[in-house]
Amino acid sequence: MARLGHTTGDFAGHSLRRGHATTAARNGASERTIMPTTGHTSTQTVRGYIEDGELFSDPASKYLGL
Repeated sequence: MARLGHTTGDFAGHSLRRGHATTAARNGASERTIMPTTGHTSTQTVRGYIEDGELFSDPASKYLGL
């Protein structure tokens, strides 16, 4: 991490887990593919990780034709 300009205190396991789930989903990975890596046993939980990260990537407003 130091070579990237960050200290180990800048990130926690949760940050990396959430980032992994979100990035994998954005790139087309299914929940079933993501879950073994992140250790999630519930699709509801992994969806929460992905939904939070996807909140502004597909806003309903873009479909209004404005």
